[in-house]
Amino acid sequence: MPHVLTPLHIALVCLHTSPGDEPGSGDAGGMNVVVRHQAEALAALGHTVDILTRRSSPLLPPFIDLAPGVTLRFLDAGPAEPVAKGDHESFIDEFRARMSTLGPWDVIHSHHWFSGMAALPLARLTGTPHVQSFHSIAAPESSPLSWGERPESPGRLSGEAWLAQQSDAVIAISDSEAHTVLERLGGSADRLAIVPPGVDGTLFRPNLAAVASDTSAGTGEVGVSVPASSPGRGYAVVAARLQPLKGLDLAIQAVAAVPAALRPELVIAGDASSDFDGYVDELRSLASDHGIADGVRFVGPQSRANLAALLSGARVVLVPSHSETYGLVALEGAASGVPVVAAAAGGLREAVIDSETGLVMQSRDPALWAAAIGRILADPAFADRLSQAGRERAELLSWNRSASGLVAVYRALVHPDAAGRHQELAIA
Repeated sequence: MPHVLTPLHIALVCLHTSPGDEPGSGDAGGMNVVVRHQAEALAALGHTVDILTRRSSPLLPPFIDLAPGVTLRFLDAGPAEPVAKGDHESFIDEFRARMSTLGPWDVIHSHHWFSGMAALPLARLTGTPHVQSFHSIAAPESSPLSWGERPESPGRLSGEAWLAQQSDAVIAISDSEAHTVLERLGGSADRLAIVPPGVDGTLFRPNLAAVASDTSAGTGEVGVSVPASSPGRGYAVVAARLQPLKGLDLAIQAVAAVPAALRPELVIAGDASSDFDGYVDELRSLASDHGIADGVRFVGPQSRANLAALLSGARVVLVPSHSETYGLVALEGAASGVPVVAAAAGGLREAVIDSETGLVMQSRDPALWAAAIGRILADPAFADRLSQAGRERAELLSWNRSASGLVAVYRALVHPDAAGRHQELAIA
């Protein structure tokens, strides 16, 4: 007798950061965007979603309805205040205890290793399928910090390997991340699925007639306004959490190396992570040392609408990260019809198609990056070709498509006796 495809009750676990926070503020980044949009798309497909995160303020209510069918729940674990990302390992047991008072769910999907360490033992106890997404994976202990994301707390390396090997399924966001799960963490290919993110092509689109303005957080600049279109040399954008992993030093050095007649202003959108409080001052000093202190603006974390306007008005989007599992900003830049220059790091090689939707840089030499930026600024026909191809590709990637990939994985676990389980995982 065939299984009736009833709606699922899904838990998405995000222990250390809330998908309700604005990306670019504190430790909120691409993972927050992915989780929130996938949750809303899952609900639009008829499922019920609980997002579970740690309470970081005593003013937060027990829960917030983010969208029809999507509830964001705040669990008491550790102090009700922001803490450094690496300190969240000590809250895992308390978070699990709070989770145990909720549910039941048809499937539990953990995002980041903190969440998995809290959720997987509970899933085993309750007989609930557990799905793990990492979003970032610790570099080997021998790697210098500047080469990748360091182990943020003592149990990370062993914890990620345990989650990759013991979860019922692991969802990677790119081929690059899938390879890391298999090779570095010892995951199994038959329990691994690749589900790329989507992009809101209605919000992120070319030629937005808007002004990007917001109150900057922690930069001392309030009400910074950047026109959606700018005469002359225009501006380049970097949008990221302000931490060394994101390679913002390279962006400053590269723009400084662009000939003055072409050099764009550099607009940096984002906030310093709690683990890197002094990083903005380091970047300001670097800009001053390179003679472009007046040509670099820190505009703080932006709302999604303001980020869309900011990207749409840019001449080029820079993604100089040392490591990215995918590179959502690169996809959002392409959807905005803006050429992207990205590092050949992890999933960025999949988010950007070299010389078609943008330029993928194999080197971190600022002079080579400056040459790439200069080529786009000096050759409007070349820039237009990149812009058009980037937009066309982004239009193929929707959050509905991404959510449908998740559902295929979830159903294969909820109904393990159904034929074609492994085929469903592979297709996703």
